[in-house]
Amino acid sequence: MSIAEDGEVVAAARAGDESAFGGLVERYRRELQVHCYRMLGSFEESEDLVQETFLRAWRKRESFQGRATFRAWLYRIATNACLDFLDQHPRHPVRHDAVTEIPWLQPYPDRLLEPIVSGEAEPDNAVVARETIELAFLIAVQHLPPGQRAVLILRDVLGWSAKDTAALLEVSVASVKSALQRARPTLKQHLPQRRLDWAPSTAPTQEERALLQRFMDAHERADTAAFAALLSEGVRLTMPPYPFWFVGRQAVVNFSEHAFGPDSPLYQGHWRSVLTRANRRPAIAGYVRLPGDSGYRAQALTVLRIEDGMISEITAFEPRLFPAFGLPLELS
Repeated sequence: MSIAEDGEVVAAARAGDESAFGGLVERYRRELQVHCYRMLGSFEESEDLVQETFLRAWRKRESFQGRATFRAWLYRIATNACLDFLDQHPRHPVRHDAVTEIPWLQPYPDRLLEPIVSGEAEPDNAVVARETIELAFLIAVQHLPPGQRAVLILRDVLGWSAKDTAALLEVSVASVKSALQRARPTLKQHLPQRRLDWAPSTAPTQEERALLQRFMDAHERADTAAFAALLSEGVRLTMPPYPFWFVGRQAVVNFSEHAFGPDSPLYQGHWRSVLTRANRRPAIAGYVRLPGDSGYRAQALTVLRIEDGMISEITAFEPRLFPAFGLPLELS
C-alpha cells in the first residue's frame, strides 16, 4: 500500500506527526511544483507556492476528512494558493506582432521532471511528457484569466472531472463548464498556428544533435555567419524578462552581430557551452570568460526549438537558474 493510501499515516499526520506529514507531502512535491509552474509560468514562484501549499496543508491538516485523496486535497490547496498569489500580483502578457512578451516566464529543468515520469501508477505521470510543459503552452495559458486557467489545467491537462474541479474550486459544475468553454478558444488563439508546432517533443535525433553542436561551436567562436546558417527564415528570439524581441533571420543575425561584435565587451570574451534540457526542449548553458577573469561566468540559458532541421525559436533566459539545472554559476 502506498503512503498516500495508508490510513494510519494519514491519521498520524492529521494528529500532528511531522514525520508522517512530511512523507505524505514530499511524495507530491514535484508534480505540485509543475502544477504551480503551469499556473504561474515562473520556476522560482512555483517553488515558493509549493512551500506555501505545504504550510497551509500543515495548518489545516485536521480539516482533511478523507472524502477525496490526500493528493487531491493538496492540489486544492496548491491551486487556491496560486489563485491568491495571482489576485495579489495581477499581470498580463503583452503582444507585439508575432511575439508575446511574458517578463515573468522562466524555464523548467527537465531533470526535475524525471522523478515524476519514472514514478509508478501516478495519475500525473504522462502529463509532463506531453506538450503542456513546453514554453509554447506556458505562454499561451498565461493569456487566460486565473480562474479560467485553473479550470483548463485541471480539466484538460490533469484530466479532472467537471464535478471534481467544481468541488476543488468551490464553484458549480455549470461554472466550470462555462469557464472551460471560454478558455479553450483563447488558448487556441495564442498557440502556434500549426498544431504540429506544439507537438510533444522527443530526444534530439542525430541530425539535431549535430545542429546543436554547430550552434555551440558558432557561439563559442562568435561566428555570426555560421550562426545565421542554422536559423529558419522566420526564427524568433526573445529574452525574458527583458522587453527585447527579434523576428526573422536577418533581425536575429543583426542583433547577434551587435551583441557579439567588435564594439561589444563580449567580443573579447572566450565562450564555453554546456548542453542541457528545459521544458522538454534542448537548451544551451552559455559561459563567458572576459579579459582579466580567471573563470567562465554563467551568462545565459538558451532554450531552442528545432523544426525541419533549422532553429525556429530562441528563448534566452537569465543565468540565475543554473543551479536548478545542476549547473555551476562559474566554470574554471
